[in-house]
Amino acid sequence: MIAAVADTHTVVWYLYDDRRLSPTASAFMDRVAQQGDAIGVSPITLIEIVYLAEKGRIHSHTLTSIATAFRSSDSVLVEVPLNLDLAQVLHQVAWTAVPDMPDRIIAATALYFRVPVISRDAKIQATNLQTIW
Repeated sequence: MIAAVADTHTVVWYLYDDRRLSPTASAFMDRVAQQGDAIGVSPITLIEIVYLAEKGRIHSHTLTSIATAFRSSDSVLVEVPLNLDLAQVLHQVAWTAVPDMPDRIIAATALYFRVPVISRDAKIQATNLQTIW
């Protein structure tokens, strides 16, 4: 079962045990893993990771690390689909509230699965979405 959807920074920081991941978010993700549930990762996050690596803002091997995590049977991170059903939910996240399209897709993914989004993004947190940070 998908317990939440993580934004791009959350995924990267969780993978590398980065102190920028809030204690609340980290504890939540660890608890989800212990319960055998999953944290959803949107395909847009994977695209953002490629982009950030190309710009030198994150490790160049981050996508490989995520792919390894996806293949691991004990990983809490799972890739979720980007499909027509999710696209139809996108309009529920106003572009005026969350203008960055990747963030908007991540927020819509959480709405689609009816779960919280794990994000420190102030614009996502200002919406009516349940956020964990």
